Amino acid sequence: MDRQPDRTVGGERVRRHGTDDYVPGHGDASYDVEHYDLVLDYKIVGNRLSGEATLTCRALQPVSRVELDLHSLNVARVHVDGKPAKYTHRFDRLAVTLGRTVPEGEDFELRIRYAGTPKQVRSRHLGDAGWEELEDGVLVAAQPHGSPSWFPCNDRPDNKATYAIALSVAKGYHVAVAGELVRSTTRGNMTTWTYRQDDPMATYLATVQVGDYRVLEQKGAPVPVRVVAPASRPRAGFEAAFGKQPQMLAFYVELFGDYPFASYTAVITDDDLEIPLESQGLSTFGRNFMSDDWECIRLVAHELSHQWWGNSVTLTHWRDIWLHEGFACYSEWLWSEHVGLMTVGERAEVHHDKVLHDDGDELLLGDPGAELMFDDRVYKRGALTLHALRLKVGDYAFFEVLRTWSAAQRHANVTTAMFVEHAQAVTGEDLAGLFQSWLYEVELPPLPA
Repeated sequence: MDRQPDRTVGGERVRRHGTDDYVPGHGDASYDVEHYDLVLDYKIVGNRLSGEATLTCRALQPVSRVELDLHSLNVARVHVDGKPAKYTHRFDRLAVTLGRTVPEGEDFELRIRYAGTPKQVRSRHLGDAGWEELEDGVLVAAQPHGSPSWFPCNDRPDNKATYAIALSVAKGYHVAVAGELVRSTTRGNMTTWTYRQDDPMATYLATVQVGDYRVLEQKGAPVPVRVVAPASRPRAGFEAAFGKQPQMLAFYVELFGDYPFASYTAVITDDDLEIPLESQGLSTFGRNFMSDDWECIRLVAHELSHQWWGNSVTLTHWRDIWLHEGFACYSEWLWSEHVGLMTVGERAEVHHDKVLHDDGDELLLGDPGAELMFDDRVYKRGALTLHALRLKVGDYAFFEVLRTWSAAQRHANVTTAMFVEHAQAVTGEDLAGLFQSWLYEVELPPLPA
């Protein structure tokens, strides 16, 4: 495809294909997907997925050919606006000829039939992500590049869309999706689970979880909160780790503003997982996280806070990952203090010392590179940056920055420059020097007094 003019997102220029240096080869910035309608059939025995994806799209410039991301699965046919279309599918890129030049601002529809054995997307720097078989079910962890493992998409974090997802699986399994359950219908030996996600969602936050699960509703939060867990889940440690989710959500509402989605679900798989998994309105944990250990409790808090910081307010470029992980890490510290454990200041001092004496590669928090985007220092130095801001401007101004940022950028894409500008506008202070030293200098600044 010929290189076309760049477009502007959040005040910054974005390359023609929407390809991010951190996740190369993904996305096409010549168009946006506005809505995904996915009708899927999955055979657990044999790991066989088939489906039809209907994408409602809008041209962001005159366009006659578009590209989608689709990994491993085989395309059977493609239609554009109801008519058969020519396409090629190479190196995880599905290129579709539209048959006409679609003017800027005009909608068009893509319908893709596909099937095959879903496999995780592999990356030397980012690891494996996407559709994963479990012992008895499925887990989808797509951040940051795994969405093409299960549906054709415009895999850019700055292209949010609404979703309708219907997944048919063998009767007896529970299906959890990043959205609200509309209905489940059983015919013969198959049950179709239909979900809708009416709030704009980035592709990497879409997820499907399948297993022998039972649903536990939790009361006491401003929105429905539930745990989806194995029927045989042990109770030891469960209450300490997950029992306070409603109170946790209510606490974050006080600090950050209204919860941005219709509900919140924590899925606990019957497998051990190394880390929890983030998605919109839903987080996934392994059974090993049912523990009263702070390392488990903090991650429950971390994933819940991502609903504000990452899922509603979402980065435009992956280099700004600290806007997700630093904020979520700081949210852990806030919960720690709230429940009478270590104060925020105490945790800041502990982790400042750890980051200061870390012997890893040099890191710029504001642009850590793909190799280090999930380095623990991004999380901890990001949280320390927020604590330095809080110490600089005071508690009232700091939390006003967070609340107004969450409200102003609800379901939007953002950049670090936008946050700095917002913080300065709300506080009335010149914060350029503070953010320069914490984000764009390798040397770790001292914590303000």
